[in-house]
Amino acid sequence: MDRYEKGKECIESIQNMSVEEIFKDLEDIAPDLSRFAIEFPYAEIYTRDEVDLKTRELCTVAALTTIGTIPQLKDHINAALNVGNDPSEIVEIIMQMSAYAGFPKAINGMIAAKEVFIEKGLL
Repeated sequence: MDRYEKGKECIESIQNMSVEEIFKDLEDIAPDLSRFAIEFPYAEIYTRDEVDLKTRELCTVAALTTIGTIPQLKDHINAALNVGNDPSEIVEIIMQMSAYAGFPKAINGMIAAKEVFIEKGLL
């Protein structure tokens, strides 16, 4: 299986969406950017055996909370739920980021989590 197909299979299983849906906003301006995102993190990183997807998604939630990229954070909160994390685990990870990224980013992350939980009927 080539890198694109491997990454595509991985991201679609995590997000429960097609890559066309996930990257629709890039298709007309930078289709290669979506290909890069599929081929590198999802084909080369997410598929490694050493860490399971639940842990990888919690780490991604933490990283995106610290840098404050809310649209991607919401996508990965959804993904974290899709791979078996509980809302309480996600809340704890975002709360922990207050010590490393500050309260504003943790609060913004928590609001993003709340929105995802509401959308999924979990709150």
